[in-house]
Amino acid sequence: MAESERQTGSSEEAVSPLQHSFMIPKKEINMVSDMAKWKRSQAYADYIGFILTLNEGIKGKKLTCEYRVSEPVKKLVDLLNTLDRWIDETPPVDQPSRFGNKAFRTWYAKLDQEAEHLVAEVIPKHLVEAAPEAAVYLKESVGNSTRIDYGTGHEAAFAAFLCCLCKIGVLRVDDQLAIVFKVFNRYLEVMRKLQKTYRMEPAGSQGVWGLDDFQFLPFIWGSSQLIDHPNLEPRHFVDERVVNENHKDYMFLECILFITEMKTGPFAEHSNQLWNISAVPSWSKVNQGLIRMYKAEVLMNMQMRLQFPGSAFRREAV
Repeated sequence: MAESERQTGSSEEAVSPLQHSFMIPKKEINMVSDMAKWKRSQAYADYIGFILTLNEGIKGKKLTCEYRVSEPVKKLVDLLNTLDRWIDETPPVDQPSRFGNKAFRTWYAKLDQEAEHLVAEVIPKHLVEAAPEAAVYLKESVGNSTRIDYGTGHEAAFAAFLCCLCKIGVLRVDDQLAIVFKVFNRYLEVMRKLQKTYRMEPAGSQGVWGLDDFQFLPFIWGSSQLIDHPNLEPRHFVDERVVNENHKDYMFLECILFITEMKTGPFAEHSNQLWNISAVPSWSKVNQGLIRMYKAEVLMNMQMRLQFPGSAFRREAV
């Protein structure tokens, strides 16, 4: 089997529900010493393989390019549209604190209650037993309801949710472009709306020394989109005109636009890491560097309640 098929779920993997066993994920990363076990695990290999396969699949392609949109992809977008609608139905409450609006807890309680049903609407009936397991990753992907914060660990949980769907064959190899451009991009829109509506705090942010307060993957995949672009170089993403003219085509530039809308002051001061990245000579080198940074700063510094490994990751036969 081709490497990409192993990492994004081939038709051979989804022939029979008897090939899978499912369980509610439990927290496996509890202390620093667990990180070595995590890095050696099949779950880590599957997750990073999923990220890199998509990274390669979207190389040089615009968000607005044509691609296949399968029925599961449409259902995932419907799921995210439901989360978006719930935000509209749950306005912020008046409170003394400017940040961390408590209405987020009301919104999250709705997701907590409905998550399994939402996931069951996406997956075929013969795989319905996977819904409780996959729903855990979905719930972990929107932020922490106690702290009312959001960060790269929550983003990773959504990628893990999509990886699970690939592992059990709901999403296929030919869904790669749609997974990033249709589903993940819609997820980003909903998360940005959550962050702005409920004034969520950044979880585990490194402040001015971090890449971004909330996201990481769209910078990786967004830089891949720009590899070998005939005109746009890394130095151009700090140019406001370039960002305004091209953000609808490139995920990286959409991230930059959001940052400039949310933060004030000189870009070099509030986003120093990105400012430094703008001096890198090529998008290929930016992409490679961000992947290394993601492994070191996100995957090996997991301050999130992401339950690796879930059985969908292991893909055990019964």
